[in-house]
Amino acid sequence: MTEKNIRLDIEYDGSRFSGWQIQPEVPTIQGEIRKAIRKVTGQEVVIYGAGRTDAGVHALGQVCNFFIDCKLEPGKICNAINYYLPKEILITASSQVAETFNSRRSAHWRQYRYIVGSARSALYLNRRWEYLHPLDIDRMNRLATYLLGEKDCAAFCTVSSLKENNICDIISAEWREKEGSLNFEIKANRFLHSMVRSLVGLMIEAGKENDYLTLENFKDIMKSGDHTRIKKVAPARGLYLVAVGY
Repeated sequence: MTEKNIRLDIEYDGSRFSGWQIQPEVPTIQGEIRKAIRKVTGQEVVIYGAGRTDAGVHALGQVCNFFIDCKLEPGKICNAINYYLPKEILITASSQVAETFNSRRSAHWRQYRYIVGSARSALYLNRRWEYLHPLDIDRMNRLATYLLGEKDCAAFCTVSSLKENNICDIISAEWREKEGSLNFEIKANRFLHSMVRSLVGLMIEAGKENDYLTLENFKDIMKSGDHTRIKKVAPARGLYLVAVGY
């Protein structure tokens, strides 16, 4: 039997997981999916994920792929895997893809959403950042507009994760008001570690009409490449991987 390259589309609540990537002795999304595949097929597989979301980060449209020699129809693999997954993780679709498909390297863009709640909520406690102070969305969107295009985003990346090349092509970035919350939507060809949360933390400072964070100061921080100038990184619980484009 020939190995098939299987794509999984996934959504999850990351609240109690230590991120996407497998780590020893802690629950992770990738680890739970690999265990479920082993229970279904009896095989160990290598899983390639489109985005390595951090601890506490959620997903509406994560994508992964793996190679397996299995009699199950590709479209029915999702149902079999879901039976063994924790309820916070759901495979929404499974399909066979070309041998050359790699969920990470084949991606053209990724889209993230960050949700800031303007009121307290027990229901959404682990799914958004409750920020109970007035914010100027127009001021925040002026900063978001500046992000568009190819930009060096080193200032928004944790120092330990910096790459030789930290240029990101940002396709869209916008704050939107929606039912008692502010949503930051951003799409780019790539994202650096903690980039979205760092951007949100910085733009929230601007939304407070903080005099130190004008558009010119924002540009200066970005050009500096200095992550220590980010005073507040937004908490993980408000961040969602929304979609991956191929």
